[in-house]
Amino acid sequence: MRPTLISAAILAATLVLPAAPSLAQDKAMSFFITSQNPGKGADFGGIAGADAHCAALAEAAGAGGKTWRAYLSTSTENARDRIGTGPWHNAKGEEIAASVADLHGDAAGLTKTAALDETGAVINGRGDKPNRHDILTGSLADGSAAPQTCNDWTSGGEGSAMVGHHDRMGLDDSAPAKSWNSSHPSRGCGLEALRGTGGDGLLYCFAAD
Repeated sequence: MRPTLISAAILAATLVLPAAPSLAQDKAMSFFITSQNPGKGADFGGIAGADAHCAALAEAAGAGGKTWRAYLSTSTENARDRIGTGPWHNAKGEEIAASVADLHGDAAGLTKTAALDETGAVINGRGDKPNRHDILTGSLADGSAAPQTCNDWTSGGEGSAMVGHHDRMGLDDSAPAKSWNSSHPSRGCGLEALRGTGGDGLLYCFAAD
C-alpha cells in the first residue's frame, strides 16, 4: 500500500474500535457546607425546606441536577439514612468520605480545609472572627437522631439543636469537641442564639444520587 492508503486504513480501523471505558472517578461536587442561613435560624420550615435550601445553593453554584439532602435528623428520620451511599467530594474534587460508614468513622476526611461551602470557600472555624464552626445536625455521632432538633427544624426561637464542629476543634480534646456532627446542643434555635455558641445556622449538604 502507498503511505496514504496505509494511513487511511489505520484511521478506518480506529474509527470502528469500541471506545475504552472511562476509569476516572466522578469528582463533581457532591458535598458542601451552606455558605449562608436563609434568615430564620434553625427554622427551615421542616426537613423539606432544609433540603430545598441545599438544592438552591447547589443550583446557584452550578451543581444542580442532583438530589441534595441536608444532613439533619428528625424525630422520625436519621441523618445518615438520608444522604445516599457516597462517595462524596467537595467543590475542589477532594474526597470527604467513601461511604456512610467511612463518614461516621475515623477515616472521614471532613476537616476545616476540606469542608468547603458550595463556592469552594473555607468556613470560619475556632479562632476566626466570627467563629462559624457549629453546623446544625440534630444528630448523634453515629448519624442517628439526637433529642435536639429545634422541633424538627420548624423552630426559630425556643429549643435547641445538636451541632457539630466542621473544623474538629472545641474547648478541649474530648471526642465531642472534635466531632463534626455531634459536639453540643445550641443555646436556642434563633439565629442570634446559634451565633452565640459559635455558629451561623449552617448545614452540611450531601448529594444522595
